[in-house]
Amino acid sequence: MSVLLTALLGVILIVLALQDAFEVMLLPRRVYRRVRLVRLYVKATWAVWSAPARHRPPSRSLEAWLAAHGPLSLVLLFVLWSAVLILGFGLLQWALQVRDDIRGVSLGEQMYMSGATFFTLGYGDVVPHTSASRLLGVVEAGTGFGLIAVVIGYLPVLYQLFSRRESHVIRLDARAGTPPLATTLLCRHVEGRQRRCYGAVKLSRQGGLPRGHASRCAPSLAKSVQWAQ
Repeated sequence: MSVLLTALLGVILIVLALQDAFEVMLLPRRVYRRVRLVRLYVKATWAVWSAPARHRPPSRSLEAWLAAHGPLSLVLLFVLWSAVLILGFGLLQWALQVRDDIRGVSLGEQMYMSGATFFTLGYGDVVPHTSASRLLGVVEAGTGFGLIAVVIGYLPVLYQLFSRRESHVIRLDARAGTPPLATTLLCRHVEGRQRRCYGAVKLSRQGGLPRGHASRCAPSLAKSVQWAQ
């Protein structure tokens, strides 16, 4: 009974890790499921990482500390996927070899063999002894090689996304100040509208712009006489 539960636990861990990696790196649409490995991981790491910031005043060093959570947590997420897969395949290897009455099989050795197989090291000091465990070793080696390849291909795309995000943050700082404030954004937006309207009215007086184009800016600067408008 314990062997069956161990094998079932290994299968669940493998499926969870592969599903989570697929949804994060390959699935092009948003996932609305609440119970996800990556969601639990991000919430847990952010709670630990932001704990020192709750007792410190705002500063540049604090902002740099909090900003490091995103890239670092992503690297640790890859490590988490690998660890969960190694654990799942190790439990399956142990269950398969114990089922066939292979003597001298320990769970620690199977975890070591699972890690060596996942990263395709191939030391050869610990090897599978049954046909099912050998087949599982081939599957694990392919899974590990595929995950590493996908992660290497995903990192440049992720760097581009971070660069695009930084460009949006720079534009937001130019419009709303540093740190960004809603009042600063509204004031600068109104000032920009006023400058554009002033230029349009000036051009219309000089005959360089039709009067209709100059009159379009005025309603956006006036408050409606209707309530809550």
